[in-house]
Amino acid sequence: MGLIGLATAAFAGDFDGSTPLSGTVGKVIEINRYRIADDVDPDTVGLPRKFLIDFNAKVLRPSNDSLVRRTISFDSVVFVENKTIIQGIDEGVEGVEDGLAWSLTISKKDGSVVLSASGNGVAYVVFGVCTPIKANP
Repeated sequence: MGLIGLATAAFAGDFDGSTPLSGTVGKVIEINRYRIADDVDPDTVGLPRKFLIDFNAKVLRPSNDSLVRRTISFDSVVFVENKTIIQGIDEGVEGVEDGLAWSLTISKKDGSVVLSASGNGVAYVVFGVCTPIKANP
């Protein structure tokens, strides 16, 4: 959660889908019918600690130094109030029933991120932060 406080102030236009974003995962919470775990390591649930959002290609990909190497496509980008909302479905690993639907909400005010995902008997809530990737002139 401390990462959210470190987000740099940015203009709302930086989070409107016109600029790629770099993101960092802060806290991961896993919920199932038996327990709530609020100290989950992102790598153990297949999340990259650092990721890139490419709005043009509609993909969320891990950073080059991430242990998780899967790129995930997303289906929609919607702008509601002061939020950019990205939604998708991930089929997971072939042969394993781990597919889920997810929604990533990015605050246009400060880049704070909340990801919610649900699958067969499990849900995740992830907090983090995104910053714009500025093109070099």
